[in-house]
Amino acid sequence: MVSLIKLLSYACIGVGIWFWFWGTLSLLNGRSVLFKLHTLSVGDTLGSILIIFGLLLRRPQDFPLLFLAIISLTVWNTMLGYVIAYSSTSDEYDQAIEETLIEASSAVSTGRSGGKE
Repeated sequence: MVSLIKLLSYACIGVGIWFWFWGTLSLLNGRSVLFKLHTLSVGDTLGSILIIFGLLLRRPQDFPLLFLAIISLTVWNTMLGYVIAYSSTSDEYDQAIEETLIEASSAVSTGRSGGKE
């Protein structure tokens, strides 16, 4: 008979693999590239964490290593999401923000505030 821990471990690994396929299948839809990348990274992160958690249930003696893997996955994929979001902004958007900041700083330095003169 399969123990409850093994059954839960298999369930976590199975759901993790399902998240991997879910993230990969989202590449086939007709949405934007950024949406596809976001869905893929979320599916891969959740799937990998669930698979590692399933392994953790089966091998509790490797807790420090597997826990470090879960933390690393979470931090790495979050940072990668920020890099993708930053690199996807257009130059016109960056220029508009820069012009707004320059106008605001010149208004502060000349003593104008809130448009009331």
